[in-house]
Formats: sequence, C-alpha cells, structure tokens
Amino acid sequence: MKAILVDDELTNLENLHILLEKYCKEIKIVGKSHTVADAAVLIDSQKPDLVFLDIQMGTQSGFDLLNMVEERTFEVIFVTAFDKYGIQAVKFAALDYLLKPVNPIELVTAVSKAQNKVKNRIQTDQVNFLLQQLTKAEKTVQKIALPQQYEIRYLAISDILRCEADNTYTLFLLMDGDKILVSKPLKEYSDLLKPHGFLRTHQSHLVNPEAVKSWLKEDGGMLLMNNGDKVPVSKPHRDVVKGILGQ
Repeated sequence: MKAILVDDELTNLENLHILLEKYCKEIKIVGKSHTVADAAVLIDSQKPDLVFLDIQMGTQSGFDLLNMVEERTFEVIFVTAFDKYGIQAVKFAALDYLLKPVNPIELVTAVSKAQNKVKNRIQTDQVNFLLQQLTKAEKTVQKIALPQQYEIRYLAISDILRCEADNTYTLFLLMDGDKILVSKPLKEYSDLLKPHGFLRTHQSHLVNPEAVKSWLKEDGGMLLMNNGDKVPVSKPHRDVVKGILGQ
C-alpha cells in the first residue's frame, strides 16, 4: 500500500518513517512533504492509498490540504499534537488519528484499519463530512459518523435516544427504535456528546435529556425515557443529573 507522509517538522517526518519501516512493512512510502502546497502536488503525482497528515502546519493546516485535493481517493490518518477542536471534528467523522509521540501499537492498528478499507474498496464520505463540520462552529455540529463493519452510518445527534456500554463497545439506541453497535468505548462518545447536552447517568449509560420523560424514585433514582426504557442513575452522578433536569 502506497503512503505519503505530510508534516511541517522534518524530525517528525523521519520518526514516522522509521516507525512505519519497523512496524508496518506492508507500507511503501512514496513521498514525504513538509508543506501543504508540495503535498498537494505529491498526492496528484503519486496517487497514494494512504496519507499520514499533520493538522497544524504553520499558517496552514492538513484540512487546507484536503480542501485543495479534488480527487480524495486515499485514506487519511491524522498524526498530530493538536488535540482540541480539530481532533473533535476528526472524531465526529470517525476518522483515525494518532497523537505525537506516536505509539507503535496504535500506529499498527490504524494502518490495519486503513488497509482493510483499501482492500475491500470501502468508499466513504468521511473526509467530506469532516470538512463540512469544520465550516461550522463546534456547538452547531448536528451529525456524527458511526463506523460499522462495512459502512459508516451518518446519524443526526438529535436522533439519539441514549447510549449504553457493552464491554468495550457502545450500543446506540435511536428515537425510532433502531440500534447501532459501535466498536468504541462509551467514554469516547460521552466526551463527544457532552457539549450537546448528553448526560452520563451511570458508568454504563449516557442519555439525551430531551428524551427523558420523568424521574422515578425507585432503586435510588432512575430515568424513564420517552420510549419506556428505564435508565439507572448511580450515586456519583445523581446530584448533577437532578440539577440539570431540575429535580
């Protein structure tokens, strides 16, 4: 699988190159660039399968590069120390990212996932979705991408009734009764959806407060959802949940 590395710091480029040669021998590095303009030319000429892309690159960003490229037929793995809004947008789009310094185990996992997409010719709109989100303020983001085995589900946040932990997976229960199981832990979605008002009621439960019907005074406190589900509220979360719900 052909790959291009893009980072404005030459030391980071070389470090990533070394890690890929050591741990991901199936990757053929066909180019490296430390500027957005040169990277765009390189992508056009080499037609890579995979691009490792830094987010913050001087006065420009990796997102600027993606906007410049007309045919985005490659997979993207972000490699960055920038972990604020840019990474939040990447998470909402369900794209892979690695924080510097790069962990070899996380690198191998991200490369394996990218290989699977390329091998099975899984085409998604994740990059387009990401760029659309970046044109909005964070609080106005209205959709989230949920990765499935053979597809990416794009879901309106307002359609989420609640989320429930299932070991290292998260089960999304939707307003229309549909269910989606995602192979990521509940904490990741709790962090993503907190700015949208979602409440962590329990170690294993996250709810949309707009879908809460009432507070039940049983078993120490439970929430009755609009669909009839009962969601437990653990003692550490009780005061916060009651306060937000006006109990």
